[in-house]
Amino acid sequence: MYPWQETAWSRLQQMRERLPHAILFHGPLGVGKADFMETFAQTLLCENVRPDGHACGACASCGWFLQNNHPDYRRVRPEALEDEPSGEAEEGAEPAGKAKSSKAPSKEIKIEQIRSLADFMNISTHRQGLRVVVLYPAEALNMPASNALLKTLEEPPPGTVFLLASNSLDRLLPTILSRCRKFALPMPAHEEALAWLKAQGVQDADSWLREQGGAPLAALQESESGSREEMDTLLHFLAAPSVDGALRTADKLSKAALPALVAWQQRWLYDVLSMKLSGRIRYYPRYQKEVSQLAGRVPTARLNRAIKGLGERRAVADHPLSAKLFVEDMLLEYTSCCA
Repeated sequence: MYPWQETAWSRLQQMRERLPHAILFHGPLGVGKADFMETFAQTLLCENVRPDGHACGACASCGWFLQNNHPDYRRVRPEALEDEPSGEAEEGAEPAGKAKSSKAPSKEIKIEQIRSLADFMNISTHRQGLRVVVLYPAEALNMPASNALLKTLEEPPPGTVFLLASNSLDRLLPTILSRCRKFALPMPAHEEALAWLKAQGVQDADSWLREQGGAPLAALQESESGSREEMDTLLHFLAAPSVDGALRTADKLSKAALPALVAWQQRWLYDVLSMKLSGRIRYYPRYQKEVSQLAGRVPTARLNRAIKGLGERRAVADHPLSAKLFVEDMLLEYTSCCA
């Protein structure tokens, strides 16, 4: 668990006496939802919970949990995350510079994974305690899987607790939302997150943190990659857009992670709009001069349309027909708005 989660942990303990059958932890990507949820899952299975609500770490159940073989525990996540250790990356993040492979494992949670829980939920628990299922990111559920999970949540098996995590509640079925107790895990304060990053030895921590929207685990992950090459390629174009530049930049970035490209451009436009309205920049202080120049010449209405258009692009960024054409179209649209 992370320092900024202590208050949330205290709030969560108040739910222990009347534990709901399903809790949905939600908040921005990169704040530690997966780790927080896994920590809570261990405490629900622990046989000697400490007064502060944490697992003892010494009982048989804790031993099994830490070895990833507790008989009363199941973790459901996309195939693409199965080779990763538990942690924040499992909330749906991937390194920004990681190219998309044509044979990449599925990023969806499929109906077979939900159906496979049936036998688990229909047998007695090993230690006469709770049965715990964690699932994340919940927005990775495809439609058949969502419907299968919904049926389970409508008639939850006794003694079973579902713990879900989501980065984006608006991508979940309203019927699933209505059957879960929602628990918010907000972004930490900038100074608290910055202090934590510095304690991890991150150089230029403030820039990394701002570029990731204040999410400390996302900032740590990107800083460990050690490169801003793709981000700077995009930002250099955004600072001086042109049709030729859009085509050249799209060629350079055709193998980049498309959701990351969309997110970077969204933050750039938010900075331009913020500079125009308030004179402040949040994400890219390294580009303050260029952002200021754009803010001075691009009408607010155009910026709002461009931001809305990027939101629509994000919805299809995981499954484009052609990555290069996706980037070209995105940059050409930006050029027509801001050149």
